[in-house]
Amino acid sequence: MTAQADETRTTTGAATGRKTATARIGIIYPGIGAEEDYPLAQSLVDDLEVDFLNTDAGDVAHTVEDLLAVGTPADLTRHAKALVTQFPQTQSIMWACTSGSFVYGLEGTRGQAAAITAATGLPASSTSLSFVAALEYLGVRRVAVAASYPSAVAERFRSLLEDAGVTVTNFQAQGIPSAGGAGELSVARLITIASEVDTPDAEAVLIPDTAIHGIAGLPALEVALGKPVLTANQVSIWQAMRLAGREHPRGTGMGALFT
Repeated sequence: MTAQADETRTTTGAATGRKTATARIGIIYPGIGAEEDYPLAQSLVDDLEVDFLNTDAGDVAHTVEDLLAVGTPADLTRHAKALVTQFPQTQSIMWACTSGSFVYGLEGTRGQAAAITAATGLPASSTSLSFVAALEYLGVRRVAVAASYPSAVAERFRSLLEDAGVTVTNFQAQGIPSAGGAGELSVARLITIASEVDTPDAEAVLIPDTAIHGIAGLPALEVALGKPVLTANQVSIWQAMRLAGREHPRGTGMGALFT
């Protein structure tokens, strides 16, 4: 276990002077992109503490082959064990990678979560499953999707949503080749691409990819679109909190999902 922990960089986003959090969630995050979303969310969400583990995968390429490699159940099991060794008070674990979960399909990413639970005894999920859970919670069945990935990858997210019974009213793939590029998208650019993909019959707009800095822009996105916007790190935190025992997570500036 020590060797596993040594090979994986870990940090915690605990805010100075805060009380012990009601929900202590473990995040397994792949490489670079929007790591800053997690300490930001901790400052915005009530009773939250984030135990953050970065797999140090680097700038993950948005190809099916690379994304399958980054999310193998064996690797996720290893990372999860390292996380709970470093943070033994963690209450739930999230595989915080949309593409590294949806490339496995709906049943495959359920298998990822099950492998983490089997290895640690903790409830677990993935970002893709968190999108599905968030839509069910909000009662949303029709969505528009603004995806950062190339089409060959993005289409797998559409397939997962449809397999979960969600209707996709419009879908655009931005063709960004890696996580690093997705992390460079500004709030203004996110508003533009979300507005371009939105349709009148979409009940919400989804912006997948945990490499995108989606949390800081949530208030502006929802004002611009006039409907709920779900982003990858937002839904990951929300679902991890629910698995940790907070049925209705609340927070300021975290979008309709948290209000």
